Amino acid sequence: MGGVHLLDRVIGAAWPRLSTAADLAAFEAVPYADRIAAQSTYEAIAIGAAHDPQAPALKFLARADPDCAPRTISHAEFLGRVTQTANLLHAVGVGPTDVVSFLLPLLPESFYTLFGAEAAGIANPVNPLLEAWQIAEILRAADTRVLVTLGPMPGADTWEKVQSIRDQLPRLRAIVVVGGMPDDRRDVHSFEQLAAAQPADRLVGARRIAAGDPAALFHTGGTTGTPKLVRHTHGNQVYQAWVIGLMLRSAPGNHLLFGLPLFHVGGALTQGLSVFATGGCAVVLTARGWRDPDAVRNVWRLVERYRPVTLGGVPTVLAAALNVAPDGADVSSLQRVSGGGSAIPVAVAQAYTERFRLPVLEVYGMTETASVHTISYLDREVRLGAVGQAVPYSRVRVVRVDAHGAVAGDCAPGEIGVVAMHGPGVFSGYASAAHNHGAFVAPGWVNSGDLGRLDEDGYLWITGRAKDLIIRGGHNIDPQPVEEILYRHPAVALAAMVGQPDAYAGELPLAFVQLKPGMHAAADEVIDFVRARTPERAAVPVDVVFVDAMPLTAVGKVFKPSLRHAAARRVAERLLAGLADAMPGVGIAVDVGLHATHGSLITVRATGVAPAQRDAVAAEVRRRLGPLVMRHEIGWD
Repeated sequence: MGGVHLLDRVIGAAWPRLSTAADLAAFEAVPYADRIAAQSTYEAIAIGAAHDPQAPALKFLARADPDCAPRTISHAEFLGRVTQTANLLHAVGVGPTDVVSFLLPLLPESFYTLFGAEAAGIANPVNPLLEAWQIAEILRAADTRVLVTLGPMPGADTWEKVQSIRDQLPRLRAIVVVGGMPDDRRDVHSFEQLAAAQPADRLVGARRIAAGDPAALFHTGGTTGTPKLVRHTHGNQVYQAWVIGLMLRSAPGNHLLFGLPLFHVGGALTQGLSVFATGGCAVVLTARGWRDPDAVRNVWRLVERYRPVTLGGVPTVLAAALNVAPDGADVSSLQRVSGGGSAIPVAVAQAYTERFRLPVLEVYGMTETASVHTISYLDREVRLGAVGQAVPYSRVRVVRVDAHGAVAGDCAPGEIGVVAMHGPGVFSGYASAAHNHGAFVAPGWVNSGDLGRLDEDGYLWITGRAKDLIIRGGHNIDPQPVEEILYRHPAVALAAMVGQPDAYAGELPLAFVQLKPGMHAAADEVIDFVRARTPERAAVPVDVVFVDAMPLTAVGKVFKPSLRHAAARRVAERLLAGLADAMPGVGIAVDVGLHATHGSLITVRATGVAPAQRDAVAAEVRRRLGPLVMRHEIGWD
């Protein structure tokens, strides 16, 4: 297939200029359905492979070292392995409505499984780092029929987790193990053996996939209650591949340093499917991706070796890369930096702009929009701190919502409200209908849960996460502007601000900071730094906690629930200080964690308390912790 954009029937030999609203309107005058050349993810990969079948589609690095020879897989081989995987799943009974879950690190087999599962049935990528009970809940919610998982491996406990939950999954038909031995008695099959027995040139099930057919279930958000699973169609996912190819001008042969996990839409679709469907090559930075310390440590030498046009990653990766000296590495291939998943601190974006003379394209979207929904256009001004404008054929609104979560009106330019999105990437609902309450502010318009504003030119500015607001004595504090200030401090590598429980104010702002290697700072100095730069006196953190390593999610976002729990534990320990001193032999330990009913719970464990003393101790704990909004419970050891 010719043309610049392999997934677009209309684009010819040159990329369209979309520098004005009029340009975009003219582009959108061609219906999206007339443009798109693929109905399914399998067809999209086949189109990418057809451009140059022998060109590399995937280069897998066993070590994140530019001197490490990669395992190279051509587009023809990649498509063949996806086809074989779809066929092996069909052989173990997977049909178009059956769910195939997988627990795998970033291996070539992980990519084959994701897209093979979508060709045979419905894929459900799951984070293998979750606790076994969480994995079991997701698999039950997805109604998983086949599980593809990593076999017994040194340093990995995935197989042990699967063994511990197998009996909790009565509807599971079979397990396919990567790097493990088959066991017919337990319906355990070898991935490698089954795949080798399948044809690589056709889907034996002869399935004809329509754009509206379900492709995948992605777990998103929520760590309590029934897992929330986003249902994607093939059309949702192909749109993401198409629009990223358009916005980043992805050309056949382009290489991308790939380090995001496949259970995240950024890895699976924005970087994965889009690269393969446009004839590019994913350079996989070991099975751990960007979590491998060498991936960041060697980032500029890897850029020199593989010549990517775009450096893409989550903000924590982009920030960490700035702390690595290029040391003469040739990074001239880079034309832009792109990132999202959480806000890119303006200071980080400015550093790339000033040090490397590269535009920083911050993206915004969510699992429910199949990933990226807004981005800065290459032909338009980049406004640092904004997440760009809605991509073609998509729309974004900032609205006021009523008590029922429905639109009560659109916000004026500059007015903060709830961000809502509409377009071909937007899902139609969660796997469980119970989760759809409040998911849409109007038909087809998904409620992001984020607060933001649109400026006069349609640039979207995310001002915070509704649930991240810190409420100090009735005063709403958005932590993001303060975090931006913290990032401007010369010693700060990573920063986050959360609400610390307080008996009087409800919450007080508390900052967590990870310093740059070799740098030092005092809490008072950092607080003064913030106080001098924010007009919002109530938003100045009451304290700064320095951490050796900021807690991060598997995709590199700062994991704020962990920080909120740490903040609550600090307060509870302070309020209970001295309680055990008055009672010889008594010990008091405090923990804070997730709770299915209360969301978060302070757990107090008392040791050495005689049964006759327990009522008195419990009363004293209630007296001290009772004024806090967060619930608590007492246990006895």
